Amino acid sequence: MSTLFISDLHLSPATPTINHCFAQFMREEAVKADALYVLGDLFDFWIGDDDTSDFANFVRGEFKQLTDAGVPCFFTKGNRDFLVGKRFAKQTGITLLGDETVIDLYGRKAVVLHGDTLCTQDVSYLKFREKVNKKWLQWLFNRIPMFIKKKIVSKIQSDIRDDKKTKSLEIMDVTQSEVERVMEMHQVDLMIHGHTHRPDVHIFETNQSTNTRIVLGDWYTQGSVLVCDKKNIELQTRPFL
Repeated sequence: MSTLFISDLHLSPATPTINHCFAQFMREEAVKADALYVLGDLFDFWIGDDDTSDFANFVRGEFKQLTDAGVPCFFTKGNRDFLVGKRFAKQTGITLLGDETVIDLYGRKAVVLHGDTLCTQDVSYLKFREKVNKKWLQWLFNRIPMFIKKKIVSKIQSDIRDDKKTKSLEIMDVTQSEVERVMEMHQVDLMIHGHTHRPDVHIFETNQSTNTRIVLGDWYTQGSVLVCDKKNIELQTRPFL
């Protein structure tokens, strides 16, 4: 048995190949796991828990089927699905996590997070993140008509694409000092996150210990899964069929 981690699938009605790979992963692999952790950006953009489209119901159904089978599923919100809320959790059986969560991974403590808060050089994004995570703004957004929501989301997505064009990869990557600060604060030597779309295993030394930071991959050209059991931790890929 193993514990599985995924992030940055960016599912949408326009990504049928990724959606199919996701469904296959949930039905054939995740269902056999000890637990599944989704570390943000499952969606290209989640418009709100009141979305009743076929696509939204498809994703809900996959999680409900998994949790009904007895597999615990934990969800950390990313920068594309910060509007996932209690209704989605109740409908699917998932457990929503905070921005940073310490878990017991077969006897080893690890901190799991989406990873966007580690990118401290990306000042404009962090300002955007602070704004959209304000509870009053989310409350207001969740109460406007769906057609207006879609227009707002379309504008946000366009702004995000334009913003990325002007930024260097270094600015959008994590800041090492922030990584070390978070790990030290939580007293762990293992961190798992997504967001940067740079799958890798980073080993680094601090005064206290040897540390490991694992970055999950995106699902743009193939599936990406971190598989952990009592003996091994391995980043793996899943081909699109």
